Amino acid sequence: MKAEIISIGSELTSGQNLDTNCQWLSLRLAELGIAAGFHTTVADDLEDNIAVLRAAVERAELVVATGGLGPTQDDLTREALARLAGAELVFHEPTLRHIEAMFARLGRTMPDRNRVQAYFPVTSQVIPNPVGTAPGIWMEVARRSQPGSAIVVAMPGVPSEMFRMFDQEVRPRLERLAARPRVILRRKINCFGAGESAVEERLGDLTRRGRDPEVGITAHDATISLRITAEAATLDEARTQIDATAHEIYARLGDLVFAEGDEDIHHVVARLLRQSRMTLSAVEAFTGGLLTARLTEILGADSCFRGGWVSGLGEDSVSLDASDRGTPHGPLSARADEVTALACWCRERFRSDLALAVGWPCRLRDEGADQPQVVPIALATAEGTEMRHFRVAGDPAILRSRCAKQVLNMLRLYLQKRPPTPPIHEKRD
Repeated sequence: MKAEIISIGSELTSGQNLDTNCQWLSLRLAELGIAAGFHTTVADDLEDNIAVLRAAVERAELVVATGGLGPTQDDLTREALARLAGAELVFHEPTLRHIEAMFARLGRTMPDRNRVQAYFPVTSQVIPNPVGTAPGIWMEVARRSQPGSAIVVAMPGVPSEMFRMFDQEVRPRLERLAARPRVILRRKINCFGAGESAVEERLGDLTRRGRDPEVGITAHDATISLRITAEAATLDEARTQIDATAHEIYARLGDLVFAEGDEDIHHVVARLLRQSRMTLSAVEAFTGGLLTARLTEILGADSCFRGGWVSGLGEDSVSLDASDRGTPHGPLSARADEVTALACWCRERFRSDLALAVGWPCRLRDEGADQPQVVPIALATAEGTEMRHFRVAGDPAILRSRCAKQVLNMLRLYLQKRPPTPPIHEKRD
């Protein structure tokens, strides 16, 4: 069964309010084996509402709409549904009694305008709303372009009322409708270190259309996310399908995979630091403190992050103290040799097992002025230093975030390949 979810309200199309109902409903429908094929948002206009609902019933077997069931003149869902089905609106006395009782419990007189909420298309069923004045509507609407009909469910737009109505009233009805209940299960695998097209090339046939389970690929802030979706008769069957595909993804992508679910690279780095009982410090220029901010936002980071230094560039920037343990004098430079030296200084200065250093954009000596700039990044360890270049071109705000991820990923790979050892600075005390 394919579904379409419609959110109704000018406050949504204008951008004043964020539509969270579609996301919530998609997840709940997936639990019933019903895939949402369309999300539609429409303003409070009667003709537009009818047009959207007509298109939805022609392409989906289930249409779930939220919003437009209130008492005001811009609440048009009940009228739009009546026009859609070619049915008149009829008065439902029990609903009016319920609305009047709600106002009475609040010690208020019901405005006459609320009577409109007791009118329903003659072909529909009333869905009770025990916590609000807007009942829902359940009805079947005949299709024009093909035989049969589609089920249309209209619920309040207020999330708390919609949640309860769906769980207590709509979900049981949908479960009874399904002759063969299906389960839809999802799993997200996160990768870093290659572009979207390069990742897809390594995955090969795993991302082909029509594959079961399906593997979708999206990119955000240089993180590539692979979303596996399996549909099966039982949860165990769906989980088995997903596990097999995930195993193949790990085998093909190797170290590019860093986490699953909502974990980002800094979460993984903090966990690896704690597991290996190692400490970290950082000195930053281009990233402007992003490394420190991301690491210190994690609960328990104080056990592994010793401190950091954020420096500017140029003659007016803050200089590091040359008398402090042989720190290079002057502002933080873009030169690679000075960035590696700063990583070593940072490790000594904060008495940490590991240290990261981020320089400032520059061009490599063997490249011309027409070539993209690079940011030198370095990792200092007990075994020595590792230095790389991060190419920069585009919006600085985006690039700073990606550069911070690049540095943290360099540290992640080091920690994953290195067996846990006692912290080196414990031996110095």
